[in-house]
Amino acid sequence: MTEGYDLICVLGPTASGKTRYAVQLARELGGEILSGDSRQVYRGMDIGTGKDLAEYGEIPYHLIDIVDAGTRYNIFQYQHDFERAYRVIVERGRTPILCGGSGLYIEAATCGYDLPDVPPDPQLRAELDKLPTEALIARYEALRTPHNTTDYDTRQRLIRALEIALWQESHPVTRTAFLPKLTKYIGIAVSREERNARIDRRLRARLDEGLVEEVRGLLTSGLTPEDLLYYGLEYKYVTLYLTGSLGYEEMVSRLQTAIHQFAKRQMTWFRGMERRGIEIEWRTLS
Repeated sequence: MTEGYDLICVLGPTASGKTRYAVQLARELGGEILSGDSRQVYRGMDIGTGKDLAEYGEIPYHLIDIVDAGTRYNIFQYQHDFERAYRVIVERGRTPILCGGSGLYIEAATCGYDLPDVPPDPQLRAELDKLPTEALIARYEALRTPHNTTDYDTRQRLIRALEIALWQESHPVTRTAFLPKLTKYIGIAVSREERNARIDRRLRARLDEGLVEEVRGLLTSGLTPEDLLYYGLEYKYVTLYLTGSLGYEEMVSRLQTAIHQFAKRQMTWFRGMERRGIEIEWRTLS
């Protein structure tokens, strides 16, 4: 499996079983795991992000618990942190295995994206989001010649691309310069019905494990509700419950729906990777 490749990537939607599979591969191949999850980087956000650290056993893992909760970690920082961890694994003579469900983080790590270090501007994004897509494209193309239509194949990417282009008009920008990795991509497939059933079971289990108490503890530690709303999903809806905006059962119901929709968006991203020429070998776990 590793011959001719720089990296193995195990990807899939939430609740697909990808972590368990990646750990199994690491045991078989003498590997170490690099997390490709945009929220598992935060310390103290354990249950809600599904770190499941017990699954790793003796397998070394990287890019988990590397910044404090409340930090606005970004894709530019991740790409640098990934490169450092990747080199450590290779220098030890081990097999690097990237595992995660954050498609943008996975592509940034494996495809050598040239990323500008541009901070997010929530106010600008809110203003841009009011404009129709055609107006956003016209404004973007007035500033930049697109490399291809993937610069704006989703509205979110279009707004971010325009945000970067506008920033670069008046600011010097630091950029990354990492080579792409020859990667074997393995996707963990699960039917929509089974995926949603697993999501619902896992959410109930996490609530039983203390998800609400974890979020309450983060608030008590000094994080604001706005800090936690920023992280979305479990942290958003449990915070809304704890601040009195939602009742408990409504919180659970709306959170289930939000995670179902998130998993669907993950699969849409992975299919987009395939359209962009990335070959993913899909596997179904028993």
